[in-house]
Amino acid sequence: MPVEVVDYDATWPKKFEALKLGLWPAVRDVALTIEHVGSTAVPGLAAKPVIDIDIVVQDRTRLLIAITRLTDLDYIHRGNLGIEGREAFLSPSDTVAHHLYVCLFNSPGLNNHLTVRDYLRLHSDAASAYGSLKQHLAQAFPRDIDGYIAAKTDFILKILQTAGFSPDALKAIEQTNKRSSVK
Repeated sequence: MPVEVVDYDATWPKKFEALKLGLWPAVRDVALTIEHVGSTAVPGLAAKPVIDIDIVVQDRTRLLIAITRLTDLDYIHRGNLGIEGREAFLSPSDTVAHHLYVCLFNSPGLNNHLTVRDYLRLHSDAASAYGSLKQHLAQAFPRDIDGYIAAKTDFILKILQTAGFSPDALKAIEQTNKRSSVK
């Protein structure tokens, strides 16, 4: 699958809301919230045209319930993909392109997603630089998602470092990005 980064699309928040509306009834009694994360959640930011969604749950019992309910909605559970506290899913083919995760509250994967999203929402200069980087990397790695992700890692780590992530947490994120495609 080609790596495609496009200019911001003002319909992305609406697409997220429609997906959330479809997911919420299945998880409303086990989820704390459903968050729009990733680059499509940052106004003005160039992104791959895929909505990233985190369903946040309080504990592992609720996480297991959410997994079962999402598979009943034709999501395919992929496991944690090397990130503890975050379970990934393939979305049904008849839906808007999206990545779905169920995350434990306060887990590293969730904290990473929320911190980067919130930082970029508050710092338009960083969002602009990140968008330019993503567009350049999509051209440099047109068919290599792992190379694309690895090449973005230093930028993301700088954001997380600025936001106060510990050196150990940053090292873990760097290692995870080397092992799996997370965005």
